[in-house]
Amino acid sequence: MLIAGFPAGAWGTNCYLVAPAAGEECVIIDPGHQAAEGVEETLRKHRLKPVAVVLTHGHIDHVASVVPVCGAHDVPAWIHPADRYMMSDPEKALGRSTGMPLMGELTVGEPDDVHELTDGAALKLAGLEMTVRHAPGHTKGSVTFGLPEAADIPPVFFSGDLLFAGSIGRTDLPGGDMAEMLDSLARVCLPLDDSTVVLSGHGPQTTIGRERATNPYLREVAAGQGDGGTAAPRRGM
Repeated sequence: MLIAGFPAGAWGTNCYLVAPAAGEECVIIDPGHQAAEGVEETLRKHRLKPVAVVLTHGHIDHVASVVPVCGAHDVPAWIHPADRYMMSDPEKALGRSTGMPLMGELTVGEPDDVHELTDGAALKLAGLEMTVRHAPGHTKGSVTFGLPEAADIPPVFFSGDLLFAGSIGRTDLPGGDMAEMLDSLARVCLPLDDSTVVLSGHGPQTTIGRERATNPYLREVAAGQGDGGTAAPRRGM
């Protein structure tokens, strides 16, 4: 399996391209602010053909390049229905007044073809089967994507802004909710095997085992506590 990722734009949002191998079809995860050039470079480097864009949530730092990337390759985008409005109205998603400038000139709106994600769906794209889990807390429509263990890699968990190395996503923007975040951590993250590689929306990769042992939020959830009040600062847009 091939997983190529890079941080993009002002927020350093991780964009991932996933394929069974070099020279095959791929899925693009979270092409955010200024990600289009990096996507094209990665496609050329690994001789990949995109078949879809899939989104962990609707914040502009994760979706800003969806329209140009989907348009350039005539592929659909997949997003949870609760976050779909954010593609066309990013100011509302960030609690800004309509018309307030964002970072530079951003192309907002929906691509021509949009599909909606549902909890528990098995998304079969590019020869891959990705398990979708609805994980609200950072936004109402946040989701994660899981890939099963393969011959050459352990299970992989694309956590979006749910879980980071040492922290979790912020919950103070519109649609954020700490109680939902803690429930998602318990329901979606804790059952995963310790060997699962976590590829998050920001920052370095980690594993579920490492986070179970060291992440203050995940430790509190596992212990049945759960307000996260003394844990590390939260991250993401």
